[in-house]
Amino acid sequence: MRLSQTISNKRIYLSPPHMSGREMKYVQEAFQTNWIAPLGPNVDAFEKEIAQKVGVNEAIAVSSGTAAIHLALSLLGVGKGDTVFCSTLTFVASANPILYQGAEPVFIDSEPDTWNMSPKALQRALQDAFVNGKLPKAVIVVNLYGQSAKMDEIVSLCNVYELPVIEDAAESLGSSYKGKPSGTFGVMGVFSFNGNKIITTSGGGMLITNDKILAEKARFLATQARDQAIHYQHSQLGYNYRLSNILAGIGRGQLEVLEERVQARRDIFDLYYKDLSIVNGIQFMPELTDTISNRWLTALLINEKETGIHANEVIEALAKENIEARPVWKPLHMQPLFHDCKYFRHSETEDVAAYLFDKGVCLPSGSNLTPEEQSRIISCIKQHTNEMLVKEG
Repeated sequence: MRLSQTISNKRIYLSPPHMSGREMKYVQEAFQTNWIAPLGPNVDAFEKEIAQKVGVNEAIAVSSGTAAIHLALSLLGVGKGDTVFCSTLTFVASANPILYQGAEPVFIDSEPDTWNMSPKALQRALQDAFVNGKLPKAVIVVNLYGQSAKMDEIVSLCNVYELPVIEDAAESLGSSYKGKPSGTFGVMGVFSFNGNKIITTSGGGMLITNDKILAEKARFLATQARDQAIHYQHSQLGYNYRLSNILAGIGRGQLEVLEERVQARRDIFDLYYKDLSIVNGIQFMPELTDTISNRWLTALLINEKETGIHANEVIEALAKENIEARPVWKPLHMQPLFHDCKYFRHSETEDVAAYLFDKGVCLPSGSNLTPEEQSRIISCIKQHTNEMLVKEG
């Protein structure tokens, strides 16, 4: 009896690491060859394998996705007095590097079709910046929960003003937009390999680009900007952003099963959708036509008027059952850190990001989630929503 109770109440995490077993081969090689320090054969190979996987010329392995964004901004010359446009519905790591550079973020609202950067809001923001003689130095576009933004529209708008795009694909490795891999639409793209991502190196990230010169500069800056000299000489500011050879070995093993991890998460989404979309007041994050989302996290909206329960109450109910769920990201324009920053809404009457934050819930979506665990999650949600209001059909 005690054992069954323990199993039935086992903690379910939002997005835990999922090891394949292949990682140990590369980690053991690092130990056997004593490549324990940062950089090394696994790092070199991991970079080449990622570049090949997404079809770019260059990939630079670094200590985190945040570090990759910071390097991208540094390479574009972003500095004090500059502005950078950034998606508002994202984790703070997308925008913090703007502050590292002494620049000012301007936040752009989401739109309903992808929950990502609104081309309408971006267009108004660019027009406003042009009129005021203050165009941004760069635009950071985030692909939320694995879903690509409307990259055609966004890149076209930025091209009009000759602005570089940094694609924050931290959550969308393995996703695609019109047949092209996520992360490859801007002058630079960023992946994260944090412990909760679709594949992990424990902690790590990758900067990708087709520009060899930018890649060489990125590697230089990421290794403390050490000049060519027998002694330690430094002529410009650099960073200690190198990835460990051991962690890169984990990444190589993880990358071998990327497609399996994506399929597992999409299957998890499909089951949530099958069982919960029939409930009035529950609406899932859409997948834009001609895109494939890795469904890193399954996200949905809870309409309190129809379900009889607020999104936060669903999260609390799951927590009581030892199940981790989260609200969608709190928009950055609502964060105290950025309270003085400009913000452009989707329209004069629509603050889409704020709406999604109020009603959004992210459900456990790990690729190692068992059918029994998912059934437990679904049952809990159904129990705490108004089951009498069920959509016909």
